Amino acid sequence: MLVLRLLNVVAPAYFLCISLVTFVLQIFVFIPSMFRDLSTTPLFSPALLHGALFLFLSANALGNYVLVIQSSPEDLGKDLNLGKGAEVADWLDGSRSPGSALPSTHFCRLCTRVTQRHDHHCFFTGNCIGSKNMRNFIMFCLYTSLACLDSLVAGMAYISATLSMSFADPLAFLTLLPHSISHFFSGDLLSSEMFVILMLYLWLGIGLACAGFCCHQMLLILRGQTRYQVRKGMVVRARPWRENLQEVFGKKWLLGLLIPVLNVESNYRRQKEK
Repeated sequence: MLVLRLLNVVAPAYFLCISLVTFVLQIFVFIPSMFRDLSTTPLFSPALLHGALFLFLSANALGNYVLVIQSSPEDLGKDLNLGKGAEVADWLDGSRSPGSALPSTHFCRLCTRVTQRHDHHCFFTGNCIGSKNMRNFIMFCLYTSLACLDSLVAGMAYISATLSMSFADPLAFLTLLPHSISHFFSGDLLSSEMFVILMLYLWLGIGLACAGFCCHQMLLILRGQTRYQVRKGMVVRARPWRENLQEVFGKKWLLGLLIPVLNVESNYRRQKEK
């Protein structure tokens, strides 16, 4: 349990550090290098277009990240009159089934609360993911993967211009790291260039992980399931996939796709208010 609590602190710090390093590299290294191309008009220069795209992706990723943290799932333990005594201990040791009180409920040991429509506990946000912040979590994964892809392309363009190399060969990226390590220790490669090359592979890994996680979550939403229900083998009532999407994204889904906003039209919320 101590390791999980430590991970709950280290993972958000890791994400924020990576975000800060990416922002600094983009603003102070990659984008200024694009201004060296004098063949394009200043208004439609690659530097300005890329800078606007990166700021849009970053604002959505960080905005939804903050909303995931702020939009914590409600503590149903208060409604169920679960205190700190024997009843919570029943949830902890598994003697009481979460479904015996409400369907799809789960007690999180890290958050110390009972939530409905629980999906999983995200260590990178230090928060549980449920019906209240599921849409913002998916948007966070989506824009994080796009921001990593954008940084990867910009970083490859920078390395290509700095080291006078081409990535036309598909094997060039695969052999870049081992060759760079050998050149670095031989003194032919600067520390700053080696750092950018390492960040390329880090952006690739984070981008692929976030994209895969986003696709997996969307598949579960279309089925009307959560990761917790799949892990526990719970049977869910079959519903049309459009209803499942609307429950998570609401009717004004396009607004949430463009800017980070809370989902105030969740069917779960309307049912709860009734």
